[in-house]
Amino acid sequence: MTHDEIGAWWSNSLTRIAPGEIELRGYPVQDVIGRHGFIEVVWLMLRGELPDPARARMLEAAMVSGVDHGPQAPSIAAARMAATCGLGLNNAVATGVNLLGDVHGGAGQQCVALLDRMAELRSEGADVDEVAGSIVAEYRERGGYVPGFGHRFHPKDPRRDPLLTMVREAVEEGLVDPGPLESALALEKALAERRGRPVPMNIDGATATVYASLGFAAELARGLFVLSRSVGILAHAWEESNSGARIKGPLPRAVLAGYTGPGTRAPGAQNGTNGAVEAGPPAD
Repeated sequence: MTHDEIGAWWSNSLTRIAPGEIELRGYPVQDVIGRHGFIEVVWLMLRGELPDPARARMLEAAMVSGVDHGPQAPSIAAARMAATCGLGLNNAVATGVNLLGDVHGGAGQQCVALLDRMAELRSEGADVDEVAGSIVAEYRERGGYVPGFGHRFHPKDPRRDPLLTMVREAVEEGLVDPGPLESALALEKALAERRGRPVPMNIDGATATVYASLGFAAELARGLFVLSRSVGILAHAWEESNSGARIKGPLPRAVLAGYTGPGTRAPGAQNGTNGAVEAGPPAD
């Protein structure tokens, strides 16, 4: 294998290194440090160019909004339990992050995909309210939840309005496509009409509107949420690791989980006969 073939094995367009040199997407790292913020570098690494200040501010707001939602969130709780089991911060954070799947953590990606689908239908001439109504009906028929709307805890998610206000201002200034915001609001309206009560966007729907407006792919929406929530996971794991508690489970020690299995059995009991074994049919 030639030197060029070996070099091509992990060839990439992100980072160039050489003795005494590191470049991120073509920018020498010494020129980036102290000049560009973390969010700008996130955009640079994912998109290839540095963002303008307004778009960087929108991305930062979305990522700040998803940092934490308290220890009742499974990802946070798992990280705290891991910390009390003596695991290091890297293991505790990984434990929390690994819980961010389709159900807990994936709604943002699903909502961006839904907004992308609506954009495609609208590009073919469909009315936004009609598209939203048909999608809500589709989810209703299969008994599913429209991702990014409603919240099991908050009647209205306090993170919705600041994010949507930023998107609305960016639309008015001509910085982003109005489509994602129009589609998200149409879904919110269709859900309210169908349910007969408000079903506001939650954090997943609001951040999805930001990410879609900024042109991020749906799968990256989950990646950005994971990056955001990792901050909260790290903070909770660090706090719990300094609490002195050992092996904290999901319930306080005074509370035992309910049991729904068989009652206590006598020694040797089989098949609910309390030790008596039923005779089989007579042998031939």
